[in-house]
Amino acid sequence: MAEIINLNRARKQAAKKTDRKQAEANRLTFGRTKLERQQNQKNEAARLTRLEGHKLDKSEEDDGEV
Repeated sequence: MAEIINLNRARKQAAKKTDRKQAEANRLTFGRTKLERQQNQKNEAARLTRLEGHKLDKSEEDDGEV
């Protein structure tokens, strides 16, 4: 005799399985470790500091134009 299964339970289990596969794919694609995030933050801060250091002040630009 065949085993009786609950169709709602089987449907939910199948949905969870597909969700787990999607989550694993997302972790591989988008996931970063804590160390990687910290390094990116440090690099971004250094880049912004370097950029700010290369900007000209408005007062320096206007001195020669009068």
